[in-house]
Amino acid sequence: MALVLGIDTSNYTTSAAIFDTDTNTLKQAKKLLPVKKGDCGIRQSDAVFHHTKQLPEIISSLDFLGKRIDAVSVSSSPRECEGSYMPCFLVGVSVASSISAVNSIPLYTFSHQQGHIAAAAFGSKKTELLSSPFIAFHISGGTTEALLVKPHAKSFISAELIAHTLDLNAGQLVDRIGVMLGLEFPCGIELEKLANTYKNDIKVKPCLKGSDCCLSGFENKISKFYADTNDKAYVAAYTLKAISATLIETANSLCQKYGNLPMLFAGGVMSNNLIKNDILKYFNAYFAPPQFSADNAAGIAYLGAKKLLSQG
Repeated sequence: MALVLGIDTSNYTTSAAIFDTDTNTLKQAKKLLPVKKGDCGIRQSDAVFHHTKQLPEIISSLDFLGKRIDAVSVSSSPRECEGSYMPCFLVGVSVASSISAVNSIPLYTFSHQQGHIAAAAFGSKKTELLSSPFIAFHISGGTTEALLVKPHAKSFISAELIAHTLDLNAGQLVDRIGVMLGLEFPCGIELEKLANTYKNDIKVKPCLKGSDCCLSGFENKISKFYADTNDKAYVAAYTLKAISATLIETANSLCQKYGNLPMLFAGGVMSNNLIKNDILKYFNAYFAPPQFSADNAAGIAYLGAKKLLSQG
């Protein structure tokens, strides 16, 4: 049996997880970073401060029950490409490196995006996807991307960017409209509740350039409509419909290029049931449960465990 500690210090969530290779089970803990009311984000300096303060508490809450940790893995960058960097990830790397050095155990690094993909596969009970090519959508406040995912000898999965937003991220659209409506940041859960109160059909025309998408036009259109009507329910429903319609159109475009590969949806925005149900009308896609969709360390711990076992 081996226990692997995973750590992720993303832009909005401090998280840690333990993966038990004997039982193939995960235990995770997480805490959102505090964001001032009315703000749509957080400065990196503030994110670093709050991660530094929260991470020891999060790791301690996992309660190892006196068991030895055999390896530690951590997200060290947003994506697995040159120049991908955010200061907030340095907090996790620093703590993970210290744990590794003090305990003389292996340290494994992965990208935050790889963690999202692995967590979604594990959470949806579809880890076999990681053994062959598939398309993963990573949809969050900081990312709106489609990736061609393939097995990789060293990191287990590689992710090639094949489509992305040309302006606004889906999560940014959700939060900007939500804050405009007076909702608490991050706004996804409350915006979905509000959207569920609107019962009429909504038609949306997505804006694509090739397989890439544009979302900023929706923000302008929705903001003007809200100023004219003050209809919060319609605005919430239209916002989510704009995202689902855009993702469906993007997925259709990618199917024409790459064939009918399996599709996996990850990222905080994909915990939204209205968007999920729209997509499932057109594709036999896989979605992680909410606890594995939003930022988490579960995928990082899972990838670390796979790496450790491969070297055993």
